[in-house]
Amino acid sequence: MNLPFYWIDAFADHVFAGNPAGVVPLERWLPDEIMQRIAFENGLSETAFFVRNASDRFHLRWFTTAVEVALCGHATLASAHVLFRELGQAGNSVTFDSRSGALVASSQESGRLELNFPARPMSSPGEATPALLRGLGRAPESVLLAPERWLCVYPSAADVRDLRPDHALLAQVTPGRIMVTAPGDVDCDFVSRYFAPDAGIAEDPVTGSAHCTLMPYWSARLGKSTLHARQVSSRGGDLWCSIDGDRVRIAGRAVTYLRGELTI
Repeated sequence: MNLPFYWIDAFADHVFAGNPAGVVPLERWLPDEIMQRIAFENGLSETAFFVRNASDRFHLRWFTTAVEVALCGHATLASAHVLFRELGQAGNSVTFDSRSGALVASSQESGRLELNFPARPMSSPGEATPALLRGLGRAPESVLLAPERWLCVYPSAADVRDLRPDHALLAQVTPGRIMVTAPGDVDCDFVSRYFAPDAGIAEDPVTGSAHCTLMPYWSARLGKSTLHARQVSSRGGDLWCSIDGDRVRIAGRAVTYLRGELTI
């Protein structure tokens, strides 16, 4: 069986930056085990698979090297890029049906693609565990906790950039999704990094879905509904975000690194 395959650098305006995602357009679903093996073989943070449905929408799923996830921003952006830039999708918007509901991706005049995602605010204070503190190597000034994720806030962008986490220790932290963030530098409103050892991702280069949580936090803290965010991983990426009721709009660019074919 031969399948089309695209490698897209998402949240980037040039290759070797942003977050790479695999995208596999399908005519019909493959067995879950095969899609998981393909994602493992690709070795990327996520590989996305989509199938057109009867209403001219697309059912979209995302797999890390280890598990299927319920929401992924950069691989959704990459899938929209493949549809609009590679496959000639008509119009300027497309709707993906997913485990997190309907997700709309729109093409903007600026050349960016904008995602419309559910907001996932956090408001419960948390207490950092010893494993989390040792794993991060530097204590945050405040911590919020939700059932699946931590939000650790630091005083400055340099604090976040300079973190040298012990990934083996972070793999012992429960829950296993960890966002670290701080106010931005002169040219952005806030910065972040993201670790997801429980999903097989030591550090994710640019995480669109994390901004479903980061945006409500920073919008409330800064009193602004539109913010420029930067993920300061080694690859790095920029996101232009806004609050729209109980939704978050997340925009960025994407570029094609590879067009090819999988043989399985």
